[in-house]
Amino acid sequence: MLNIICSLSIIRLNFKYVEIYIMDEEDVKVNKSDLVKAMAQKTGKTQKDAAKSVEAVIKAVEDALASGEKVQLIGFGSFEVRDRKARKVISPADGKELLVPATKVPAFKPGKDLKEAVANNKKKPAKKKAAKK
Repeated sequence: MLNIICSLSIIRLNFKYVEIYIMDEEDVKVNKSDLVKAMAQKTGKTQKDAAKSVEAVIKAVEDALASGEKVQLIGFGSFEVRDRKARKVISPADGKELLVPATKVPAFKPGKDLKEAVANNKKKPAKKKAAKK
């Protein structure tokens, strides 16, 4: 099992693209390069070193999941591989029934600290503008 201690806000990994959502007065979507810049700024490292760190974390999580391990980020959440059963679906194009084979999918379960951070960081209601006279 791979354990990593992480102090980031909210992160969602799909192993090819990283998105971080920071809840302030407005929703801000942060992409991988923004994450690298923020990491460089907070750690005092260069963006090149921060990019290597981000890539290393993503690769470590990806490798662990590919080998069937569970990844726990203490206080943040857990990544694991879940089995999806084979199922029958109906094609919308021709109405025929198709069999979708069983597969393994990555899954994320948020930790207690992350859940609390999200729950306590709700958007503030917009301020009403004063009416013109």
